[in-house]
Amino acid sequence: MIEILITFPLSDELANRLRGISPQIHVTVSPAKKVEEIPSEIWGKTEILFTDHIIPLPNKAPNLKWIQFLFSGIDRWLEAPIVSTPGVLITTLSGAGVSQMAEHAIMMMLALGHKLPALSVSQRNSEWSKDRLERFVPLEVRGATVGIIGYGSVGRQIARLLEPFGVTVLATKRDAKSPVDNGYTSEGLGDPGGNLVHRLYPAEALKSMLKLCDFIIVSVPLTKMTQGMVSTPVFMSIKPGAYLIDISRGKVVDQSSLIKALQEGKLAGAALDVFLEEPLPADNPLWGMPNVIITPHLADNSSRFDLQACELFSENIHRYLAGLPLFNQYNPELGY
Repeated sequence: MIEILITFPLSDELANRLRGISPQIHVTVSPAKKVEEIPSEIWGKTEILFTDHIIPLPNKAPNLKWIQFLFSGIDRWLEAPIVSTPGVLITTLSGAGVSQMAEHAIMMMLALGHKLPALSVSQRNSEWSKDRLERFVPLEVRGATVGIIGYGSVGRQIARLLEPFGVTVLATKRDAKSPVDNGYTSEGLGDPGGNLVHRLYPAEALKSMLKLCDFIIVSVPLTKMTQGMVSTPVFMSIKPGAYLIDISRGKVVDQSSLIKALQEGKLAGAALDVFLEEPLPADNPLWGMPNVIITPHLADNSSRFDLQACELFSENIHRYLAGLPLFNQYNPELGY
């Protein structure tokens, strides 16, 4: 019997759905805030761990063979000894929440392009601007060029949603010569064949791509290679009047460079969901900028999040039982 431990709250419906995958598995749902809250006998027999943040030491879970994280980005747990323990597979949730993240990005594109922050100020001031037709001229999405920094699962779903708008989609990809996506993708989502992007650029050509873009969407994972990749030299190359949407991780975009670019008008505006420090301090100048939309790290939020997570986990359980490679296996060399 393969023992599966889930350390976060999960509905009986979803837990029973997992139990119905195979008579070979036994699923225990034991929500906890600390490792010590889970009995040692449960840790001792756990072979598969589905967790949000509860990570045991290797000697506490001697039979553990696979950790499925409830997050796409797992950089905060990479120093945990068990993550680097030989024989323990690590998988992420990449690809599960792409639908809501892509919708968030499109919403922010439309909001920025159609001057929603400024319009909201006018509404609060009960102001019917006499020069409204000139003041609120939009940058329309139709016909625009959109640059996606990181053509992974989220970037591909953004491209799918953008297709009816008639935009030119450009994107960077670690291996730009391989447009096909072999990762986890829910049926009907994303761009598995890489057919919706007009041109793929290697990361080294980022500045060349951004010179052409009206909207820039950051959706790369946080790694040693991507940390601080969007900084002053990149902002200097951006097309005048462009907008930035960041749904990646807080350390990918250099925050001080971003603030300076906004203050100096190198960017027309920005929509930010992730920050260097979270919660974003009340005295951070980003809060008061009229051309900035701030959301509190919720782009992947959804009433269906648990279902999406369990669908991916279910697929990986099937693959585990069949001896097939798991989706989203963490690669230490790539950092994700």
